[in-house]
Amino acid sequence: MGSEESSQYKVAEALTRMGLRKNILQFEENETIYAQGDESNSVFYLEQGRVKVTIVSQSGKEAVLALLAEDCFFGEGCLTGQRVRLSTATALTDCTVVGFDKLIMRQPMHKEEAFSDHFVSHLLARNQRIEEDLVDQLFNSSEKRLARILLLLANFGKEGRLAPVLPKISQATLAEMVGTTRPRVNQFMNKFRKLGFIDYNDTLEVHSSLLNVILND
Repeated sequence: MGSEESSQYKVAEALTRMGLRKNILQFEENETIYAQGDESNSVFYLEQGRVKVTIVSQSGKEAVLALLAEDCFFGEGCLTGQRVRLSTATALTDCTVVGFDKLIMRQPMHKEEAFSDHFVSHLLARNQRIEEDLVDQLFNSSEKRLARILLLLANFGKEGRLAPVLPKISQATLAEMVGTTRPRVNQFMNKFRKLGFIDYNDTLEVHSSLLNVILND
């Protein structure tokens, strides 16, 4: 299946067609969907809202692994034999989520090739994102890492469209994702706003001109 076809594939419609869109869950902002250490026995599909995935070290240090938007799967580690959750998923906004038992999740993958292709494409894109994040951490400055994260949150480069207005995301969360301090993030955000790359009050508006931060050496 081509990338264009995959991007147009409607997961919710496919789940309804196969009779699997039954376990629809609603989560309020800041509500935990699953916690690190919980039993890992289900996969989730994010229909609406945004989700933060975090991990906490034994010393208590928390790191943000991902911020997920609509049309994302998460919690798929159970399909590879993961017995407990290695991370925590928290609703950043009010969310609508479809949950699958790991055994039920295998049914649509066998029933519909297009669904299987879409899910595999999701996993490959997630793996690519992890590799890009690693390169970003190794070679780019904190300022460039923040610019890249903001562009990713705005879906820059995804299906040729930019979603410039984002839910309010705390600077502490952004600092965890960048790997720097909140005061440094505040400094960069003020700089980006002064240059006209972003606007923010209750919401965050990202402009494509922010790409200049990444392109400039």
